[in-house]
Amino acid sequence: MGNGERTFTDAELNRAVEVLSDRERFRAAEARVTRAVPQLQRVLDEALSAGGWLGQVQEQQVGQAAAEADPVARAAAIRSLLAEEARIGMLVGVAVGWELARELELDRHNG
Repeated sequence: MGNGERTFTDAELNRAVEVLSDRERFRAAEARVTRAVPQLQRVLDEALSAGGWLGQVQEQQVGQAAAEADPVARAAAIRSLLAEEARIGMLVGVAVGWELARELELDRHNG
């Protein structure tokens, strides 16, 4: 990582993730994020679209899942699609959040 960007050890990341598991700490973070939801939703949608996660491929996968003749297989395909979309959304959301935190930190040091 260039530009003097700080890297984190696995231990630091694990500690930070553990801190987030504290309900009160997470609620405070959730309240801060709630204020920025419209802007963050737009950034997330743009990132997902730019990455090819939304659009024709998604529609094709939804169509395949919905067209599955066997109800058990259809339910499994839909669950799988939902889980994959949740994982992708979470990963892109984390990347957006990480970059947002970095930008805020840069603004703090430069402002």
